[in-house]
Amino acid sequence: VQLQAFGGGLVQAGGSLRLSCTASGNILSADDMGWYRQAPGNQRELVAQISRGGHRIYADSVKGRFTISRDNAKNTVALQMNSLKFEDIAVYYCNAMLTIRTPLQYGDYWGQGTLVTVSS
Repeated sequence: VQLQAFGGGLVQAGGSLRLSCTASGNILSADDMGWYRQAPGNQRELVAQISRGGHRIYADSVKGRFTISRDNAKNTVALQMNSLKFEDIAVYYCNAMLTIRTPLQYGDYWGQGTLVTVSS
């Protein structure tokens, strides 16, 4: 099972980036999917999370600027980031709660990080 994230990069303040993440492998189903971030010297924090049914949770710092979405059929989750600020600079990680077919198990899976940098 693998979570692969794409879309990080360098953007000017006020600009936009879109992150995407695909879960692949022997997956039976995906429950909550989300994005976390970790800035230098800080702990990893939740940015946004979306349930299989579409219920969304956002960190206060990104409400109104970021939008999380998912495609249940493709086991993908995306994060549209608008009006990016310097304080958004971090490594972003996708996360998914997955049920794996063989052996049948339920667990917390992480993708590799993708760096988002905001410049002036």
